[in-house]
Amino acid sequence: MRRYGPAVLLLLCGAAILRISLLGDLYLRYVQPGLRPFLIASGVLLVLLALAAGIRTARGGEADEHEGQDHEGRGHQHTAGGPRVAWLLAVPALALLLFPPPALGSYSADREAAEYAARGVGTFPKLAATDPVELTLGEFSSRAIYDRDRSLKGRTVRMTGFVTHGTGDGTSDGIGDDTGTWYLTRLLVSCCAADASPYKVEIRGADAPPADTWITVTGTWHPKGTLGSEKAWPPVLDAGSVKRVTEPANPYEKR
Repeated sequence: MRRYGPAVLLLLCGAAILRISLLGDLYLRYVQPGLRPFLIASGVLLVLLALAAGIRTARGGEADEHEGQDHEGRGHQHTAGGPRVAWLLAVPALALLLFPPPALGSYSADREAAEYAARGVGTFPKLAATDPVELTLGEFSSRAIYDRDRSLKGRTVRMTGFVTHGTGDGTSDGIGDDTGTWYLTRLLVSCCAADASPYKVEIRGADAPPADTWITVTGTWHPKGTLGSEKAWPPVLDAGSVKRVTEPANPYEKR
């Protein structure tokens, strides 16, 4: 069996990649939608390499079993397949194949430092005339912190994200705190889950759902701090309604 180790590992990796990218939308938990064709191509290539390696091993099996026979006819079998520790590589492949990890949630968001590139105070395009206006957390945060015209003032907005708990100072235990402060959160992914960074909006006027619960919040902007300053972050929303929703197929926010 050890002789087939490399082929089996290649097959597991290829099958795991195809499982998340070809048979559903699970790949969206880890990478951007545009990378799907590359995942599928990689998975197919790994499966083909596994089949080629298996066929080659099977054809050379007889010669390998008798290689190293001594003068007295006592055989010493030398089987290929590499060190046994290499089988540990099968663990993440099997996990991805059988139990795909969930998308990043409150723990990842809380571990990220609240770092935002300085964009400078300025003006923004007019908001849609509909009420409530649908916004991403990134759009809401940008306008709340940097918009000189205060375009959010008096407007009802609706946003979707998951719940995180914290103290409002950039730190959190992911479970809750004595102040009851909680946030609507969404992770921004530029390429894959490894570079995820959070957008947070503090929610006031509503009880906090459990951490990682996906919700849609409708409410109005609550101004705070000076535009462009640290005290303006995170922005605040006075909630009018909080509705639980299912996690979207793509849980990450687009740039």
